[in-house]
Amino acid sequence: MAQQHGALVTLVIAVIAASLSFDTFLTGDNLQNMALSSAFLAVVALGMTFVIVTGGIDLSVGSLFALGGVLAAWGSQYGTLVALLLPLAVCGLVGVVNGLLIARSGLAPFIVTLAAMLGARGILLAVTDEGSTTYLVDKDTVFASLGQETLLGLGVPVWITLALFGLGALVLRRTRFGQYVYAVGGNEDAAALMGAPVARTKIAVYTVSGLCAGLAGALNAAWLVSGVTILGSGMELEAISAVVIGGTLLSGGFGFISGSLVGVLLLKVIQNVINQIGSLDSAYQQVVSGAFLAVVVVAQTWLGRRQRVL
Repeated sequence: MAQQHGALVTLVIAVIAASLSFDTFLTGDNLQNMALSSAFLAVVALGMTFVIVTGGIDLSVGSLFALGGVLAAWGSQYGTLVALLLPLAVCGLVGVVNGLLIARSGLAPFIVTLAAMLGARGILLAVTDEGSTTYLVDKDTVFASLGQETLLGLGVPVWITLALFGLGALVLRRTRFGQYVYAVGGNEDAAALMGAPVARTKIAVYTVSGLCAGLAGALNAAWLVSGVTILGSGMELEAISAVVIGGTLLSGGFGFISGSLVGVLLLKVIQNVINQIGSLDSAYQQVVSGAFLAVVVVAQTWLGRRQRVL
């Protein structure tokens, strides 16, 4: 229970403290900006949640996020459908390859996804002529409106993110596939003995992670109306941090889709507070986020040992 609601309680406390300390924190513009900037990381964290619940890790999502954005911007000249499907197809294919190598060949997720991270970044450089070419999105297209338009005061990417999290929570908690995800993360050998398709489940979660990273990159390109090549660096670590802060165990078998969303929001609130202070360098965002993650991991370890003792 503490793991499930601890991040939410911390988020509420942080929001209250920030609103009392800074007059501009609860303004509409600031909240809209935080929600929009959180949306892209949240979509990546959604896919990462499925991976980590199985006991895996995906280091390729940052590079896939950048690659998805560039492919979407390039494909936008051929229509909205191409702009969306191209990054999904390429990034999803990378996820499938990751899953196959991990599930069928028994390779370590860390090594496989690290190689995928470098490979995706290489493809990105090849597509953009070593980063010298930036593809732009026509602002008058339907694709651009996905990133630029608002609905009820929130950007369209925010609503897409909320819909995806609702779907993700339903899949993980209410479907047989979700049961397999938890079973594989809890005890892979026991899951196999119970008849769970361990290999197919692993392939599926890495595919989902790749698709989420590609979609997040595409939405980001629609928002920026360009495919920026330098984005995504370190995003995989942010996504992992958000998922773990949200209560998902790195060892697998336990986690919440809603917790990952709370983890993303908490990281963004911390970053926003540091920006509000103004006198602190942006590097403090990483320091604070890293320290907070360390505290959460220690707390998770302590709670896990206490539960085993009880």
